Amino acid sequence: MSQGLRHFLLALQFFTRIPVTGRLAAWVGYSPAMLNRASGHFPGVGWVVGALGALVLGAAGARFGASAPGALLAALLCTAATVWLTGAFHEDGLADTADGLSGSVGRERALAIMKDSRLGSYGSIALVLVLLLKVCLLAVLVQQGPVRAALALLAAQVLSRLAPLWVMRRLPYVSEDAGAKSKPLASTVCAATLGVGVCWALPAAALMALAQGGGALAAALLLWLAMLAALLRLLRRRLQGFTGDTLGAVQQLCELALYLGLAWAVAP
Repeated sequence: MSQGLRHFLLALQFFTRIPVTGRLAAWVGYSPAMLNRASGHFPGVGWVVGALGALVLGAAGARFGASAPGALLAALLCTAATVWLTGAFHEDGLADTADGLSGSVGRERALAIMKDSRLGSYGSIALVLVLLLKVCLLAVLVQQGPVRAALALLAAQVLSRLAPLWVMRRLPYVSEDAGAKSKPLASTVCAATLGVGVCWALPAAALMALAQGGGALAAALLLWLAMLAALLRLLRRRLQGFTGDTLGAVQQLCELALYLGLAWAVAP
């Protein structure tokens, strides 16, 4: 139990701005092997990020969401809150992945582009479009009920973070940078680590069904699976594996797919 808590706190420190310092940090400890096992708690981090997002979306939606502009405002405030809490960690991965894979360059050149800290036109366009789509889809959900939308967002933050674990299980890590920040995290995902992620995600699926109904859950999961399958094929074909940046892209696009499925199912 205590080891699982250590892994969760390590994941929380890695994927959010929440500090784990002092005596708590000494108790948690660190090693590359621990960071690798902590990846199973990635969906658990989604409960924390989603809780903040749900609180903002529910409160702002109740206050402003009666009109379409108010619903957009609530969705924008919620998105800003989650981006702040994660330090735009996954959005940065999305932009870098779009820069590397949107052109027709070969594998080695794509990996080099993704390591470049400069933001290119493909990355800029992808980032803007994905953020705009998420805000608009969340606004649609808010207009169907701010509390239901908040609970759905909480669940989506968790479920979207299960998708990178499947990528890590199915594909090899291909970054050539020996000092890459994500290398210990992404080296290998065993079945037990994946099982931890599934355990975090199952209650989120139940929560989404409770908030939006079984039909909406089915639509959301169908698009989630389709997006995950498409990204797995793309990464296998273009990179023959994954990098830390591509994991961020997978999380962002699978989150978007969940919102699209929910909005499609509940829109009048």
